Amino acid sequence: MRRGGGELETEVADRAAPVVLHHAEKLPDNGTLVMVSHGGTIRTTIGRLLGLDSHHWESLGGLSNCCWSVLGEGARGWRLLEHNAGTLPEPVLGDDD
Repeated sequence: MRRGGGELETEVADRAAPVVLHHAEKLPDNGTLVMVSHGGTIRTTIGRLLGLDSHHWESLGGLSNCCWSVLGEGARGWRLLEHNAGTLPEPVLGDDD
């Protein structure tokens, strides 16, 4: 269903997932890719990368402001490692502090 005349969730995923895959392919081993977008775009892209049917994407839940999700690529595809995370680890202080 189109919300307010905008794109369907599947259309958003069709547009966003290939961008993530394109940049992920260019990463060095153990590299990290950071993508920033709206929560709905992130949710639908995660659903597509995980291979979920689009009617299951809502089960991922929303993404709160300033929160993130972490995906990892394994031998059998993408895995959701963290979702809607929002707490940064404690900073590591050096010897010179």
